Amino acid sequence: MSVVAMGQRRNVNTVRPQLPEPQYIPVYESYDVDIKPEFPGGERGLVNFINKSKEYPFKAYKKGISGRVVCSFIVCPDGSLDDIQVVKGVEESLNREALRIISTMPRWHAGFIGAQPVYVRCFLPITFRL
Repeated sequence: MSVVAMGQRRNVNTVRPQLPEPQYIPVYESYDVDIKPEFPGGERGLVNFINKSKEYPFKAYKKGISGRVVCSFIVCPDGSLDDIQVVKGVEESLNREALRIISTMPRWHAGFIGAQPVYVRCFLPITFRL
């Protein structure tokens, strides 16, 4: 490549940075694993956590909006949650609240295939009732 600056022409070598190869991590569905991921305290603990954490958004409350927001997330081998997203939403403020609740959850017990902890996608409905 040549560059012209102030009437002078110079040849310049350009170096393209080497990008790392993308890594693909297998993510299993909850029905594909031997031991499913579990919230600390089990299902009862999960329900209690959601009910204690849930704050009905004022905007939705004032408009009388209720419904069920279905979210998905990945439980990592270390129990942390990743890739939290709304699969089926109701209204923007309720969707944001459901995402907030899940993002504040403590580490889960990981899912296993055999003795190996694996990444597992989970789905969780969060219901908002007036």
